[in-house]
Amino acid sequence: MSAVAEPSPADYEALMRRYFAACNAAAFDVLVSCFTPDAVHYFPPGLAGVPWRSAETIARGWQECVATLGSQWTVDRLVVSHDSPEAVMEWTHWKTASGTALRGAEWYAFDPASLRISEIRAYYAAAADPTLTVNELVGFDYAGRGYPLSSAT
Repeated sequence: MSAVAEPSPADYEALMRRYFAACNAAAFDVLVSCFTPDAVHYFPPGLAGVPWRSAETIARGWQECVATLGSQWTVDRLVVSHDSPEAVMEWTHWKTASGTALRGAEWYAFDPASLRISEIRAYYAAAADPTLTVNELVGFDYAGRGYPLSSAT
């Protein structure tokens, strides 16, 4: 019986680039194939219906952006961990219908067994919402993941 090799950083990078190409093409089936069925995509405040939960929901969300906003994305910087199934990417979301763009970064978590994305946490280069006491990702379990809940050390 032979052992199955763990995915390499190059495998994860190829997956992320395939995902962005599928976003740009609004290719539903390819988008779904990039994610575990129960994947979650977290976003900062300001979007209705977030987080997006499930591979199909994520795929439909990006299809809608392409159809309504003329969305296209570029991969600007990409770093993949050498010792854990995680990566971070900076990107630009070009909204061609309005001639605007949004820059941001995302933290990716992968399922090594399926070589699929299990979670994305998006962060935007945008002003904080002054109506919120704490600006953070909508629906992300900060306490459950062990993140600090105050500045107390």
